[in-house]
Amino acid sequence: MHNTHQIVVIGGGYTGMFSAIRLAHRTRRLNVQTTLVNPSSRFTERLRMHQIAAGQRLADHQIPDLLAGTGVTFVQGAATAIDTDARRVVVDDGAATLDYDTLVYAVGSSTDTGKVPGADIHAFTLNSPQIADRFATRLTEVAKANGAVTVCGGGLTGIEAAAEIAESHPGLNVTLISLDEPATMMGGKARAYLMRAIERLGITLKVGAKVTKVLPDAVELEGGELLHSSACLWTTGVKVSPLAADAGIAVDERGLILVDATLRSTSHPEIHAIGDAAAVRLAWGQIHGTCQSGMPTAQYTADAIARRLRGKSVKPFRFGYFHQPVSLGRRDAVIQFTKADDTPGRWYLTGPAAVAYKETVSGSPLTTYRLSKRMNVTTIVSKGGRASRKPAA
Repeated sequence: MHNTHQIVVIGGGYTGMFSAIRLAHRTRRLNVQTTLVNPSSRFTERLRMHQIAAGQRLADHQIPDLLAGTGVTFVQGAATAIDTDARRVVVDDGAATLDYDTLVYAVGSSTDTGKVPGADIHAFTLNSPQIADRFATRLTEVAKANGAVTVCGGGLTGIEAAAEIAESHPGLNVTLISLDEPATMMGGKARAYLMRAIERLGITLKVGAKVTKVLPDAVELEGGELLHSSACLWTTGVKVSPLAADAGIAVDERGLILVDATLRSTSHPEIHAIGDAAAVRLAWGQIHGTCQSGMPTAQYTADAIARRLRGKSVKPFRFGYFHQPVSLGRRDAVIQFTKADDTPGRWYLTGPAAVAYKETVSGSPLTTYRLSKRMNVTTIVSKGGRASRKPAA
């Protein structure tokens, strides 16, 4: 018999990695063992996936290397089931099982290609470095043949991808298809700058268009219009893993785990949900799945677990947004600074200063992991001010 408290973290993305490393540091003097489970041994920098899609080579960061010296055990495999009664995680359909006393659920979201016919067959996504790399290979072929590329989805991911592609392959016919006006969450001046960059890069913007089908060489729009597309990149729609719902953990209509004010499952308090796996609601609204909000949930949860293991009380999670950083290729960017609820503030940044700012943001998680092995590094820039002190409605 042993009394070691077993913590299992499912998911080695931005939030899962940070929570595991910070947990190891915060519980280093306690009888605790932390285990991280992830399908791949490579750490995926999702903030840079559009760079891979455009054909750029990124550093290969291995999870065991990032965990070296922390004491965290890494298990490579996919968590395929959770037995909440036995408190056990099943890995790779039974190839291994992991018992837990505390579970940190950090299974991220992915782009949903299942709602539009043909998207799952003929479109590429940024769901993994491997898929993005295959798109980059196809992109090179399309550029040589003077073909056309469509990016479906006018959110910030689609904008960044279209800009990166257009800059990396000048002269290529790139069309960004968006149901709504792009970047409406930004202030007027920042958005105007972004729209000028899209025009400067030669990107064709098709707004108010709904894609109804993806074909091998075209996308079909509502009304029957066909747009030639030698390669289609799908960046719209989000889905989450059914793992939590299948385990009987309380989730919302999208499959996100319902959590209390301390990010614990409302149905299973021994389970903590972080990042875009959790339905986190604050007084000013529900946070959306970004690295900006995900890293603070990981930090908070690691600290909360450590405090509870020491018999201490835990204050509710507080967070506020402070920026919307958008790269526009490697040589341009725009940063919209925001209020806590992610609505645009007065200030914004453009040009070389914005490029440097965005690069710092994209590289900050890896820096945070390295520093967190030996000190408590904060990722919470804003706690949301007065609004987040109130309980959620």
